[in-house]
Amino acid sequence: MTKPESKRSSVAAFSAPGKSATTEQVNNGSVDSGCPDQSSSSAGRAKMVKQSSKESLHRRNTETEVFDDGTNTFFWRAHTLTVLFILTCALVYVTLLEETPQDTAYNTKRGIVASILVFLCFGVTQAKDGPFTRPHPAYWRFWLCVTVVYELFLIFILFQTVHDGRQFMKYIDPNLGVPLPERDYGGNCLIYDPGNTTDPFHNIWDKMDGFVPAHFLGWYIKTLMIRDWWMCMIISVMFEFLEYSLEHQLPNFSECWWDHWIMDVLVCNGLGIYCGMKTLAWLSMKPYQWQGLWNIPTYKGKIKRIAFQFTPYSWVKFEWRPASSLRRWLAVLGIIFMFLLAELNTFYLKFVLWMPPEHYLVLLRLVFFVNVGGVAMREIYDFMDDPKFHKKLGQQAWLAAAITVTEFLIVVKYDPNTLMLPIPFFVMQCWFLGIFLILIWTVWRFFIRPYVPVRTLRSSDQHLLLVPPARYRARGERAFSVCAPKLWKQLPLTVRLAPSPPTFKVRLKTYFYSLAYPAEIV
Repeated sequence: MTKPESKRSSVAAFSAPGKSATTEQVNNGSVDSGCPDQSSSSAGRAKMVKQSSKESLHRRNTETEVFDDGTNTFFWRAHTLTVLFILTCALVYVTLLEETPQDTAYNTKRGIVASILVFLCFGVTQAKDGPFTRPHPAYWRFWLCVTVVYELFLIFILFQTVHDGRQFMKYIDPNLGVPLPERDYGGNCLIYDPGNTTDPFHNIWDKMDGFVPAHFLGWYIKTLMIRDWWMCMIISVMFEFLEYSLEHQLPNFSECWWDHWIMDVLVCNGLGIYCGMKTLAWLSMKPYQWQGLWNIPTYKGKIKRIAFQFTPYSWVKFEWRPASSLRRWLAVLGIIFMFLLAELNTFYLKFVLWMPPEHYLVLLRLVFFVNVGGVAMREIYDFMDDPKFHKKLGQQAWLAAAITVTEFLIVVKYDPNTLMLPIPFFVMQCWFLGIFLILIWTVWRFFIRPYVPVRTLRSSDQHLLLVPPARYRARGERAFSVCAPKLWKQLPLTVRLAPSPPTFKVRLKTYFYSLAYPAEIV
């Protein structure tokens, strides 16, 4: 059995509902660019193929090439009718064969759960796909629907009174709705306690709880989301400053100095960021060659293919470049702000809703943000890096921002007295100084001394034109605004550097003559 010919692609082989697949017309190794040919010579055609292939792959300098044989198995096909049939059978069973209990509270809970499940079934089969396709597009559509459900739940909690909102949590867990004291991580901050002869390092061992591996794993995953060492370190250090600043509001922010900077920043966060960067380096160098499972002859290859199903389909290297423009600088500041706000919401939400730190709802929220955050960061980067192609913010990023803001509004409504506690004067001075320095640097960097590249770029003196992105071949790639820059970039540099229109015409005629009669040009 012969293997299908590998095709280079930047999209998944699975075409899910709500997502159109873009294909290229390939004939004998040449790509139809939608523009008229200039020459029939092999050199000209080779140049056209090379140029078109570069332009057809979006953001090729930061995105890896993908080779996919195009196998479309049962695993990748849409099963809308199957899901609809199973859902209908379940509803028929509940309606005709099951006796409805006479418990109003139980029926209310079951009705809400059933409504959510029906919505999830609809979303998994019909929702629009995002940027991720591994391990399966349905997996990410599921989390998109969960995001909608969670945002609706937060809106419901926001519209309740403080007492009713806290007591509503009893419907989820009867043990909730009771005020719980926060644990104080401060106290004795001696690393070596000479007064304790049995174990003088007991303060360190007391801090070695389940939150240590949670910190490491959390920052490992955050590094995979952000994909930048500097941004991760800034967020890590900034959150420790926030804990210092807000320890008068939440008791569990009161930690020892070595717990802040050694245990958290250096050991847990730093090690997680380091391992995350090593994983990013491996993912950026990994070859992305996908082959159908049944096209692999060996069992070892099949097992390896199944394992790699849980790795990305392709890889995009994030280049944030915050100092390159004012727009990117403000966008990066906004991302850092939202990250820090989401981190603070974790502590403030369980404080105002009376949830203990070890409750499973706190863990579920973290698992939720792990699955949502990666997609949201990719959509934010695409929207920020190429607004002409990505004209609107992605759906998951939009929902993640809405959830973060809604959680903060719940905190403001449920316990405004805690948030209004006066901040120490020296803390306010430090924050005002930091904000002032950021404003001064922003004005100096983008208004007084604009950005100038340190080295001359290879394309800065080539007199090239920008090729606008085109989504449709018939109406887009054949348009004058797209074809003209492509043809201009194929002209020699001597023609493009012509000082006047008459000189340009002479050089252009000479160039065309050399293409038509290459043997006569000495």
